[in-house]
Formats: sequence, C-alpha cells, structure tokens
Amino acid sequence: MTAKMGFAPVYDENSKVLILGSFPSVKSRQVEFYYGNKQNRFWKMLCGYFGVAIPEKTADKKRLLLDKGVALWDVITECEIEGSADASVKNPVIIDLAPIVATANLRKILLNGTLAYDLFKKAYPNCSISLQKMPSTSPANPRYDESIWRQALDDVFTISN
Repeated sequence: MTAKMGFAPVYDENSKVLILGSFPSVKSRQVEFYYGNKQNRFWKMLCGYFGVAIPEKTADKKRLLLDKGVALWDVITECEIEGSADASVKNPVIIDLAPIVATANLRKILLNGTLAYDLFKKAYPNCSISLQKMPSTSPANPRYDESIWRQALDDVFTISN
C-alpha cells in the first residue's frame, strides 16, 4: 500500500476557527479538495450556517472559507489508507500546527470526528487553543447532529462579530 498525501491547509491571518478532519476521502482526493463527496454534510452545514449557497468551484470554496474566518485542514497530512475509512488509516503523519497558530487569530479548533480528535489530542496534549470534538459530517455517521456544529460556530462567530 502506497502512502497518500492530503491537501494544503486553507487559512489566513483572519481565520478564527480551525476545522480539522482526519484525512481526505477517495472522492475528495479525486476532486482535489476537502469534503468532495456530495453526501458529506460539511459544505451543506457550513454554508447553511452562514446563509450562503454551496460554491461549485474549489477557488470559490477557498474564498468562502477565508471570507468567513474559517481555516480548514486535516490532522493527517500523509498516510496509508484503504478507500475512505478512518479505521483503515495506517502510519499517519500528523500536521505541524505551528504555521497556522503563528499566522491566524484562532479562537477555537473543531475536530471533525473521533479519529481527528484522538490523533490531535495525542500529538498536541497541551494545546492552549480551545478544542471541541465534533460529530463527523461523514455520510457514514448515523449520529451526526448539526445543532452541535451550529453551537460551536456560534461560540466563535456571535461573540467575535
């Protein structure tokens, strides 16, 4: 099994919240951007929260993220994986958070799913930025609850606007 590479982070100095997934799905790797599976709830949730249409093009998705103060990345930058299942991840290489922390004005890190949360906590046990484990937006997660995402985003955006 050959190692697969994730995507570069999307962030700038205005990013207030960092959303970290685990690793791009097969579909995301095919379209070369985060949450490329149309069944994944991520873009519907985020765009619904901000009251905007889901952009079709990657460049427009990046612009939306930056305009809204959202940084996006995955905890794993490289790994061996079968299909898209987090359970099949082997030999994960974990992100270096330092560049984002040095640039962005992060108030919170939201970890999209259990694997992202567990790996992040292990790699950064003393992270001083507020963390929250979120219900995975994956279509494979039957316990997804959008209200938890909305509350977590409210914690960042209604206080800071």
